[in-house]
Amino acid sequence: MAEQVQQLEAGNIKISNDVVGKIAGMAALETPGIAAMSGGLSEGWAKRLSGKNVQKGVSVEVGQLEAAIDLRIIVLYETPIHEVSRILQQNVREAVESMTGLRVVEVNVKVEGVAFKDDAV
Repeated sequence: MAEQVQQLEAGNIKISNDVVGKIAGMAALETPGIAAMSGGLSEGWAKRLSGKNVQKGVSVEVGQLEAAIDLRIIVLYETPIHEVSRILQQNVREAVESMTGLRVVEVNVKVEGVAFKDDAV
């Protein structure tokens, strides 16, 4: 598990990929127009093979001072996808940067589906 490490006079601070992934996922689900996160087939296989609890729809790479985030989402029908995606990128970037102190260098969004408001996703 990769971790973000900051050297301080009093010691080190380590932030795991899982923590950054959870923050990003929660910020994504709070964004209007996002119906759900998409786990995808490869994520299901990774969970079965490794036994790890993979954060649904979120992949994170954390370095010393920076993070890159990939999101797979399902949007609500009749939502302008390009607008929701831009707002999503901004919300995730702000949440991760404010909570962790990491600089988010990119938030990549892959729209994998559309859901109707009545659909249970």
